[in-house]
Amino acid sequence: MASKPGILTDWPWKPLGDFKFVILTPWIAHSIYSFIWTQRDPTYHLIFPYIFIRMLHNQIWISISRYQTSKGKCKIVDKGIEFQQVDRETNWDDQILLTALLFYIGYMIFPMASNLPWWRTDGVVLTAILHAGPVEFLYYWLHRALHHHYLYSRYHSHHHSSIVTEPITSVTHPFAEHLAYFTLFAIPMLTPVFIYKSSVAALYGYIFYIDFMNNLGHCNFEFFPKKLLSLFPLFKYLSYTPSFHSLHHTKFRTNYSLFMPIYDYIYGTVDKTTDATYEGCLKRPKESPDVVHLTHLTSFDSIYQLRLGFSSLASNPQTSKWYIHLMWPFTMFSMLITWIFGRAIVLESNTFNELKLQSWLIPRFQTQYFSKKHSKTLNNLIENAIMEAELNGAKVVSLGLFNEKQLNANCGLYTKRFRELKIKLVDGSSLVAAIVLNNIPKGTNKVLIRGKFNKVTFAIANALCSKNIEVNVLYKDELEELEEKVTMSKGNLSLSPINTSKIWLVGDEWDEHEQMKAPEGTLFIPFSHFPPKKMREGCFYHYTPSMITPNTFMNSHSCENWLPRRVMSAWRIAGIIHALEGWNVDEYGDTILDTKKVWEATIRHGFQPLKIYAHKPCVTN
Repeated sequence: MASKPGILTDWPWKPLGDFKFVILTPWIAHSIYSFIWTQRDPTYHLIFPYIFIRMLHNQIWISISRYQTSKGKCKIVDKGIEFQQVDRETNWDDQILLTALLFYIGYMIFPMASNLPWWRTDGVVLTAILHAGPVEFLYYWLHRALHHHYLYSRYHSHHHSSIVTEPITSVTHPFAEHLAYFTLFAIPMLTPVFIYKSSVAALYGYIFYIDFMNNLGHCNFEFFPKKLLSLFPLFKYLSYTPSFHSLHHTKFRTNYSLFMPIYDYIYGTVDKTTDATYEGCLKRPKESPDVVHLTHLTSFDSIYQLRLGFSSLASNPQTSKWYIHLMWPFTMFSMLITWIFGRAIVLESNTFNELKLQSWLIPRFQTQYFSKKHSKTLNNLIENAIMEAELNGAKVVSLGLFNEKQLNANCGLYTKRFRELKIKLVDGSSLVAAIVLNNIPKGTNKVLIRGKFNKVTFAIANALCSKNIEVNVLYKDELEELEEKVTMSKGNLSLSPINTSKIWLVGDEWDEHEQMKAPEGTLFIPFSHFPPKKMREGCFYHYTPSMITPNTFMNSHSCENWLPRRVMSAWRIAGIIHALEGWNVDEYGDTILDTKKVWEATIRHGFQPLKIYAHKPCVTN
């Protein structure tokens, strides 16, 4: 929002929310009917499908830009993006709706817009001339006017709130500002129509050109090759580059041009550092992380909720949206791509206390970790990712979700292969146990443990027994396993009826129907990676082991799976703490560190306990 919002700031259809495109329903219905039953007019019938083409075009730019900036190569601005910017830019499709609406209205008003030919050379040339002349010239002076304090505070400051630009930043403007821009863009579109020289290619091609250049200029990485400018020196006057426009967002009073910098050169508003910034960005190498966190895809539609997917979904806890089910062709295609992709993908980059952090995605889904035929492939993917992290200079690799289980299930194999590596492998078990222990309310004297036992279970049981807290299980074989592995039992291990304890610690593979027999008001504290699929009314459910990140954790603008904003899983935090403390030890297999020491170090570095209890499921998996 602008600092002093002016009139026509909000979009007229804002109250409709996600259903705003319903205002196009009459035209869409009529266009489909006429396409099937009457004469087909490409000018009219392309409006509806072109909405999806533009959305796909913009999304491709968003994904490429975020992927490239995560790697850091040729990055322009070092600052991070936060949730406030993502929220401010979620309405990037409003301008697509506006264009479609005006196209439909224009088609009704101007009869000469119907039945346009597919191509007319003179019309295309005229469109290009009108853009390079009147549009670029008028936009330059309009843009300078928008930087006057009166208009800037009421309108343009909304756009400039994004210092670090993304492709969709280009269309993040108040409604009134978009009306002004569309009035300018109407000159090359309507003039050829009025003199009967327009064509489908000129009309829709011009919109594609605007989208392409808008997205290009707001990427936060430079990719124009220096050789291109050397071979064509005049090119720098005819097309801006991402670094050219980025300077406008960091300096504010320079580089005002739309797409053609020629007017900045004519009127002397080119930033003096333009050339140096451009060359410096091209020379910038790929970033070397200190800590790499390995994660993977969960459900089949989770690919849309990655940071590289839909930014509005990635910035909120993972949930299933109705419209994602309509995108099943893209979902199937993405599944195919991930199955043939043979290496980890850089998903996200952050900084914290001078550490450079990256999250890498193993391109496999949760279900594949349960398949024996995929085991060898998964081992190779994890192994190659660890080796690549070592080559990139990382000190620690932490393992999230089923990557941790895959590593521990084959720890002998990994230990043998990684004997010479300096990088430390961290499965996060110690911090998971520490978080669970500190989430148990003070004064508790009895807990029930459910689910598959592992080293986290035994660490928790040991710590509880040492505090004289009774640890209950439901079955005799579970009791025998605990008695064998828990050295600090002191007689605090016992069988218990299912309806006795009001504190349940739940891990993987527990029967979630059992919760129906728990006492009213029972608190369920998971020590597994995944939250329960079903939750009972009248009970409380803690999030999976996680903590709130410090304010100094930068570039935080996506949620980690089903966790809330700025909340990070214990498995990911553990790798960061390992690197900050410089612990020269691996943590996987049967190894578990001192939970008290790990907890104290985590708190000392600014991570805070998560005190929120969930009454409803955060995700269905």
